[in-house]
Amino acid sequence: MIRITGIRLEIGENEDTLFTRISKKYGIKNAHDFCISKKSIDARKKKDVHYVYSVDLYADNENDLVNKYGNITKTENKKYIFPKGAIPEKPVVITGMGPAGLLCALTLSQNGFKVIVLERGKCVEERKKDVSAFWETGALNTQSNVQFGEGGAGTFSDGKLTTGIKDFRIRKVLEEFHAHGAPEEILYYSKPHIGTDNLCKMVAKIREDIISNGGDIRFSSCLTGIKKKNGAVCGAVVNDEYEIETDNIVLAIGHSARDTFEMLRAMNVPMEQKSFSVGARIEHKQEMINKAQYGDFYDRLPAADYKLSVHLENGRGVYTFCMCPGGTVVASASEEGGIVTNGMSNFKRDGENANSAILVSVTPDDFKSDDPLEGMYFQRDIERKAFNAAGKTYNAPSQRVGDFLKNGNGENVTPSYRPGVTWTSLDKIFPKYVTDSMREAITEMDKKLHGFASAGAVMTAPETRSSSPVRILRDKDTLQSEIKGLYPCGEGAGYAGGITSAAVDGIKVAEAIAKNGTI
Repeated sequence: MIRITGIRLEIGENEDTLFTRISKKYGIKNAHDFCISKKSIDARKKKDVHYVYSVDLYADNENDLVNKYGNITKTENKKYIFPKGAIPEKPVVITGMGPAGLLCALTLSQNGFKVIVLERGKCVEERKKDVSAFWETGALNTQSNVQFGEGGAGTFSDGKLTTGIKDFRIRKVLEEFHAHGAPEEILYYSKPHIGTDNLCKMVAKIREDIISNGGDIRFSSCLTGIKKKNGAVCGAVVNDEYEIETDNIVLAIGHSARDTFEMLRAMNVPMEQKSFSVGARIEHKQEMINKAQYGDFYDRLPAADYKLSVHLENGRGVYTFCMCPGGTVVASASEEGGIVTNGMSNFKRDGENANSAILVSVTPDDFKSDDPLEGMYFQRDIERKAFNAAGKTYNAPSQRVGDFLKNGNGENVTPSYRPGVTWTSLDKIFPKYVTDSMREAITEMDKKLHGFASAGAVMTAPETRSSSPVRILRDKDTLQSEIKGLYPCGEGAGYAGGITSAAVDGIKVAEAIAKNGTI
């Protein structure tokens, strides 16, 4: 197979012409199995915005083409192969149904392993009802919300699949997502996303496949204890009510399982503090972002995104995160008396506003003690201050960028957060170094994306759950904790940073269980 890169297509040109154009230009003989391997938008020059493609195909004269053209190379379509290993007699218990837990369970069940999946929240169909009720009325279900339930926290997001990791398992993740209902374009688009509307359907289909493979999925089932014998796992306690005999427990618990973190600390499971970031969601008109990114082509292309970062003289890094074109800011609390925000988009990204987190880095040096969970308590303190600042309701504290910076002008953006917002100063919520850093960063980011510091833009706070505040330590080779058979996994355990990397880590843990054999 060969890959041809750097194929240009003008805005409005039909994608169906790619094959004919390539065959004619390069003199390809007897081409077949043609497919797009990458598609991106080149908007570096605002007067010359266009699409760029890479395509894969088979041809009789592949060697001649590779030798003649610098943009044609040999490539392989490698198939994922699960490693051979012993299958334990007892079921593998996987706790958490985010991308890490789902892909771990799916991969194991596809290869003959017995799995029991525990999810403290509800199935996605019921979870959607609880989330909608919270957004409409402010009635929070602490076990079924944006953080907890089938699909994990990423289900109510934009479903972005971009990742900074390089791993051959990424292809398996994308193929599994597509096979279970994600749009085909995630297989080749340079910035793939699924959208919340598609994510909800996709995770339900993955669940159905796990069950059809013999897996046992239990909702409203929280891991409340771990039994061990001679330094190894021997059982999982569920809801403080019953025990499952097992030699392997996967901790794919997500970044908001605070009670589980406390249970692990009480068991002396090795953990450490880790750096993370906190900040707010900033909303602009999507049309403004489109014009800033695409120039004259703003109304002829999909909703534009952005990714901005600055490093300040105070040593803090500030960056935008989880940018949601045409999306909404969503209420994401999981504890009574705390406010948490996140961003969400449906697949079409056709909402009026764009939103992104603007986050300031925090490190263990900012925490009050060396308790491994001190970062978690740091997050909780901000969330509770936000709740109090909003009048002890689940309305989120919000402030206009102009008021936050005390300058500027620009069209007012209508906040999308539900159940509503309370206008107040964000200085009441965050440590001074956080708000000072955000102020400086917004001004600097405006130099890179004109309009970012528009006075009418809205900041809604806080965003505290961008990543886990703790890392559950594991051996780099066996992926096990100090307790044999205990596998910290995914974002909550501190080993991933998004849907794709979490799913990849779930597959890696599945492979480790096969390689390590029965404990």
